[in-house]
Amino acid sequence: MIRVFPRRTKWTPNDDLAFIGEPPIIGRPADLPVYVSCTFTWDLNEAERIYRSWSAHYSDVRIGGPALGDQGGEFEPGQFIKQGVVITSRGCPKTCPWCFAWKREGEIKEIEVKDGHIVQDNNLLACSMDHIGNVFDMLGRQTHSAQFMGMDAELLNESHVKLLDSIRVDRMFFAYDTAGDTYHLEKTAELLSHYNRNKKRCYVLVGYNGESIKSAEKRLLKIWKLGFMPFSMLYWDDDFKKKHISKAWQDLTRIFSRPAIMRGYCKKKTGS
Repeated sequence: MIRVFPRRTKWTPNDDLAFIGEPPIIGRPADLPVYVSCTFTWDLNEAERIYRSWSAHYSDVRIGGPALGDQGGEFEPGQFIKQGVVITSRGCPKTCPWCFAWKREGEIKEIEVKDGHIVQDNNLLACSMDHIGNVFDMLGRQTHSAQFMGMDAELLNESHVKLLDSIRVDRMFFAYDTAGDTYHLEKTAELLSHYNRNKKRCYVLVGYNGESIKSAEKRLLKIWKLGFMPFSMLYWDDDFKKKHISKAWQDLTRIFSRPAIMRGYCKKKTGS
């Protein structure tokens, strides 16, 4: 299968049958099925354009992906995400209004555990302990240290920490979406106090529901003081392209997305 993407990201496959944009003029692959994959809604226009372009040269061209509401199924490593990334479950039991995971994929569903070291599940800790144990057994066989891109601070417990301590961990990402999540992150900070800040990272949703820059910065600094590396995630809604994102929001997002800048800024602001 040929896979085509609107643009390249750090997660895009880089094998010989993965393409960005237009079909190649020279060295075009054989007439295989073509799948145009679109992850983000803001790439839909480009995805539809390249779908039409590939359709002029190939007889079997399809378009799909998360941006078009695909629910996802069994995961095939290296197909639509680069090698090394693995998804072992779909969906999420939570119904956060800003998130599409539960809307697209429904309740948590465990799928077959394939090899990889970057665990991209929406909410791995919502899975059964048997499934989580199988994931950690798989991670223990890998040559690379594990990365967890979706860890739920509310669900983390001592059993999970024992599993984390049994393997090599490169980093784990939690989330701080609302002020009400503070308690869970404080608990997580205690459970993971033996891990340094570089390994404990936290996505912080900012700007949602009219949040001010002052409030957003306060929450980002709170996460820093708890011992996490915060990463600002500016809320984008369907009208994002119609809005002007102020320089102040751009500056805050820039600071809290670049660890080298963030460290100096947070030390100055918090003294730690």
